[in-house]
Amino acid sequence: MVKASSDSSETSSGFVALVVHAPLDGRVEYAAADAFEAGAAGLEERNAEVIFYVPTQHAGRLRACLVAHDLDPTERRVPETDWAESWKAGLEAIDVSGRLRIRPSFVPGQPRDGQVELVIDPGQAFGTGGHESTRLALEWVDALAPLSRSARVLDVGSGTGVLALSALRLGAASAVAFDCDPEASRATRENAAVNALLDRVHSFTGEIAATRTGAFDLVLANLLRSEMFPQLDALAARLGPGGRLVLSGLLVKDREAALRAFTDTGLHPREERTRTDASGTQWLSFLASR
Repeated sequence: MVKASSDSSETSSGFVALVVHAPLDGRVEYAAADAFEAGAAGLEERNAEVIFYVPTQHAGRLRACLVAHDLDPTERRVPETDWAESWKAGLEAIDVSGRLRIRPSFVPGQPRDGQVELVIDPGQAFGTGGHESTRLALEWVDALAPLSRSARVLDVGSGTGVLALSALRLGAASAVAFDCDPEASRATRENAAVNALLDRVHSFTGEIAATRTGAFDLVLANLLRSEMFPQLDALAARLGPGGRLVLSGLLVKDREAALRAFTDTGLHPREERTRTDASGTQWLSFLASR
């Protein structure tokens, strides 16, 4: 996975790299959720390491963030190069299935016959399809396709909007996408415009309380456990009759706790999927209903 700021024009001489070994307990994934707030401009998974790139002036703040997540970063010099271009190296289009493809704008190529395509560039908002939790959620959206032409979708913690926009591309009528980060809401709108879907998605910055209960046929939530579990009641309440809930962002070790939380909420897990990332961390996702 590579994630980078979309508006960084500095050369890497103004950056340092903080490198951590990726343990199998998910600490790095949780830290990554806070790293951009602490000033990180990008991160890269390489073998068993995660490299956080940060402007020199924010290095101390990011180091403190990583240490707070019980990680021990080491600092490396970033070679003299153009950061705005070098982070693109190695990024490719992602074929979720024979139906769905996610492609950065700077990667050439056309979808295969029968595929629909979304153009999503990496940015400060999370979600280009490369991370295992996002990929799992995309696989559920794809598995439910073709979505009803009247289907209403809710994307909780939308990031780039890739999940909502994929659902629209695969047939859904409309989507509401929200995130607590204004950068994510902006990214969703920009990506919707790039993909000619702006008239079918409403994106806002805020909380789930601002959305209607019982209003959605498909609810998508790619969230960390600490964000997901407190919202399970609210997520379930947003489902309309026969609605489906996609829950991703969990680790396999969270499975039993998740099943207990689902029971307490009145959710019925219908199926589950797992994927393992390059560091060996195992991610878990559920398709559930009320």
